[in-house]
Amino acid sequence: MPDLDLLDCRDAAARAEHLGEAVRQLAEGRLVVLPTDTVYGIAADAFTPRAVTALLTAKGRSRQMPPPVLIGDVHTLDGLATRIPDAVRDLVEEFWPGPLTVILHAHGSLRWDLGETHGTVALRMPDDEITLELLRRTGPLAVSSANRSGEPATLTCADAAAQLGRSVRVYLDGGTAPGGVASTIVDATGEQLRIVREGALTAHELGSIAPELLPVHVPETIEDGETEDEAAGDPETEEEAPQDEATGETTSSDAVDEETGAEQTDETPGDHLP
Repeated sequence: MPDLDLLDCRDAAARAEHLGEAVRQLAEGRLVVLPTDTVYGIAADAFTPRAVTALLTAKGRSRQMPPPVLIGDVHTLDGLATRIPDAVRDLVEEFWPGPLTVILHAHGSLRWDLGETHGTVALRMPDDEITLELLRRTGPLAVSSANRSGEPATLTCADAAAQLGRSVRVYLDGGTAPGGVASTIVDATGEQLRIVREGALTAHELGSIAPELLPVHVPETIEDGETEDEAAGDPETEEEAPQDEATGETTSSDAVDEETGAEQTDETPGDHLP
């Protein structure tokens, strides 16, 4: 691992000084690694385009994979997004801070450049006291998982430093991140909410607040004179799912949207939205 200083923020006495250094570096367009309630993240000032570009470069990502934005207060939602459904307000009231990322229409007046977002922004309020304290001092931060694209997400500050090295100016050490499961992503830019990645929060948990997200179950019906076996279909004669001619793999029209779902997060697996 490179000879880098990892600033231990678990000590409350030292935390203020370390966070102050992170605030200064972010204001100058430099990068900071920070803990979250899922995995470690790499952060840049969301309103400094060159900083966001540096973040994407550090990860080995293109502009087609823009980072989400972390916020430190639920009220910031209205400053960054527009046309927010009531169901989303109910969800964030229940699950923020926590592992819920919501994709919304971004305000057109925002002076930022996160990449090819197509007018949307993915927002989350993490449940980590160190990062929340930082966010309340800096405002919104563009944050992606603290790893090189295609490499495993990192659960310790040392692991993040081993992958990102001197591309990051400040490493905030909050101990081992809970990790294991990424945030659940809900797309709220269409006519109806939809889950584009189920993570730490299940569809049933989200559906308890926003019923439209509950899994749809259509009961089977048996027509008069039809046996149960006939209703289920003859397995030897059922039409096979279409396959990709080049790979032979089964294809589906329900594939996750590359811009807003799992593909955006380099799931290979390991690279998660923090």
